[in-house]
Amino acid sequence: MMLFDYKAAIKNIPHKPGVYQYYDEANELIYIGKAKDLKNRVSSYFNKDNYKVNAKTRVLVSKIRNITFTIVDSEVDAWLLENSLIKKHQPRYNVMLKDDKTYPWIVIKNEKFPRIQWTRRIVKDGSKYLGPYPSVGMMHSILGLIKETYQLRTCSLPLTQPNIVAGKFRVCLEYQIGNCKGPCEGLQNEVDYNQSIDEIKDILNGKISGVLRSLKDQILVASSQLNFELAHRLQKKYELLEKYQSKSTVVNSSITEVDVFSIASEEKIAFVNYLKVMHGTIIQTQTIEMKKKLDETDEELLSLAISEFRSRYQSKSKEIVVPFEIDIDDDKLTFTVPKQGEKKKLLDLSMKNVLFFKKDKIEQYEKLNPDLRTERLLTQMQKDLRLKELPKHIECFDNSNFQGKYPVSAIVVFKDAKPSKKDYRHFNVKTVEGPNDFATMEEAVLRRYKRLLEEGEPLPQLIIIDGGKGQLSSAVKSLKTLGIMDKLAVIGIAKRLEELYYPGDQYPLYLDKKSETLRIIQHLRDEAHRFGITFHRKKRDQGTLQTELELIDGIGKTSAEKLLKRFKSVKKIKEAQEQELLEVVNLKQAKAILEFFSKN
Repeated sequence: MMLFDYKAAIKNIPHKPGVYQYYDEANELIYIGKAKDLKNRVSSYFNKDNYKVNAKTRVLVSKIRNITFTIVDSEVDAWLLENSLIKKHQPRYNVMLKDDKTYPWIVIKNEKFPRIQWTRRIVKDGSKYLGPYPSVGMMHSILGLIKETYQLRTCSLPLTQPNIVAGKFRVCLEYQIGNCKGPCEGLQNEVDYNQSIDEIKDILNGKISGVLRSLKDQILVASSQLNFELAHRLQKKYELLEKYQSKSTVVNSSITEVDVFSIASEEKIAFVNYLKVMHGTIIQTQTIEMKKKLDETDEELLSLAISEFRSRYQSKSKEIVVPFEIDIDDDKLTFTVPKQGEKKKLLDLSMKNVLFFKKDKIEQYEKLNPDLRTERLLTQMQKDLRLKELPKHIECFDNSNFQGKYPVSAIVVFKDAKPSKKDYRHFNVKTVEGPNDFATMEEAVLRRYKRLLEEGEPLPQLIIIDGGKGQLSSAVKSLKTLGIMDKLAVIGIAKRLEELYYPGDQYPLYLDKKSETLRIIQHLRDEAHRFGITFHRKKRDQGTLQTELELIDGIGKTSAEKLLKRFKSVKKIKEAQEQELLEVVNLKQAKAILEFFSKN
């Protein structure tokens, strides 16, 4: 129910790109959104069809008491403004970027003979910041390479030319062990030092090939001048950088500068991976988690993540590689959805990263809260099997017989995706003569749900029939007889190819062989088979034993059943005393039993 005049609020909103903001009755900002057409986008929230379908949006709309908006020049400006406002205000109903870390940066200090350090704080002092890096470990490995390859100072001395000329400083231990060339005493000039800094900038920006070519030329010159000590040092540096490049380069170096994004979604959260590629080398990568608030689409989430990452990493890449089309019009940006080639390899790599991150995160959450796993599995099953309800209660039927004899049906029950063994049941088939699997299934299903209806017990959301179209049709016949066909879902699973059949659909559904939904269905089927076979063997063994007892004079089918019920096995009957036998049979029968087993 709308408690404010939304038509009046929308009336003055223009058909222009911009950002809109929703406030509640306490004048608290509860949602921020972007649009290429503000009027159309805001109006869509109050559309009756949308209002009925999306429960989360319905809650948001019910709280809106005021709408404000900001017009911008382009959709891209709206995109960037939305991201910055969400980060600043963190409204209740906006996607939450789960990123409470301050990531490390490598900083090249703005000073004479610049030091290279790492920091978590960016200070506007003219220094050059590169990053951020998704982990301290990655950042330290890069700093370690720089330290091993280049001789840079680590001291904080003010190395101005007047101070050096005045001889104010003395070289330290770092010079003595070869980690520094001693600029403090004028033993290294600024031009030579800054050449190392320029090379380091190129390495951090992925331009390693150029640095390697320069080193190769220097090695040849040093060798030609018979300066083998210098040539050896340069060769060692070359090998270190070449090794680093081999680990970093993933595609052709002709891909000079692109941003790559991929996304993997669950019902309530999504994960987005970002790769920054320069000259064929990944120089930055990170995966973030996004908590959904309003059933946002993957496109909406990815658009927000792209804006966030490009802002965070200060990316100027003009090409963005994405897994699907993004509805953003900008003459300065190109969105590429590759189908093959080097960029497709990059996208696949990004997808591998995001799927691994997603799997790891979900496992962590589910260890802390097992109910999350159950909810996720059931939601996935509902989606995969196209069910109207979460399959919290599933029942599976299986039939067993031996050459047409001893037919039995078994039913196993799963609740919240786990076996509920106390609810397992088996049936002795009563109305079917001979090996008729279809009729046996029809009887079992009819008896099971007729009883549940009579006792007022809840019906399952899903029934699984172990068998193909014939068994499924038999089950459907019983459900229609009981008038409950529209109250639950029923599918059949064919054993050979794991095909899933739906009533009235001639084509089967094939699930991914690795999907959790198929694994649960297979578990149900295997449990039903195991439970049915166990009962069937017991019944068959009892039948065999019963036949053996009937070979004794005076012992018929009824007496044999009574004896097995009392003594449990033929062995115990054989060991029984006459007095014990008389508790079940008459004196003549007891003597016949004793005589029979004394001869056999």
